[in-house]
Amino acid sequence: MFNHNRGLWGYTGTAADGAPLTIQATGIGGPSAAIVLEELIAMGVTRAIRVGTAAALDPRLALGALVVADAAICDDGASRALGAGERAGGDPALTAALAAAGPCRLGTVATSDLFYARGAARVASWRAAGACAVEMAAAALFTVGRRRGVAVACALAITEGPDDGRPGGDAEALRAAAVAAGRLGAAALR
Repeated sequence: MFNHNRGLWGYTGTAADGAPLTIQATGIGGPSAAIVLEELIAMGVTRAIRVGTAAALDPRLALGALVVADAAICDDGASRALGAGERAGGDPALTAALAAAGPCRLGTVATSDLFYARGAARVASWRAAGACAVEMAAAALFTVGRRRGVAVACALAITEGPDDGRPGGDAEALRAAAVAAGRLGAAALR
């Protein structure tokens, strides 16, 4: 562990391939994640992958499935405050490396400030716009990356079904999915 600034733990060390690797918690949501990414960029980060969780919007996404976000619908305050339009995209090369690193679904996600109180109309609009999952930070991180010239991508483990709004499934299976998302991220950085 190299820091616990703001109560968000960060670890740095050497990855399996011998390259340096930092894993940094960002807290929940775009505002916190954007602050952490800005601070990492100030320390020299040039590539970042968000590894997190999401709720499925597509009923074909099973609990534990992995999604690589190629774009995010900006339905959050942080990305909009940073100047994003309707959508923000991940870095194409880093996103492609992430998608090629293992079994996953490449697709658009919706970024929202609300995790549980999403509402049927909002969910329907995200689905109509092509989103396969909803999460809380990708749009802000993609926007910070674009503004600062840093490659940013996003890998997500599905931890909720499409309409339940609460975590579900076997706790061990969900932990394994989170580990798989982290491994996908580490593999993409090689």
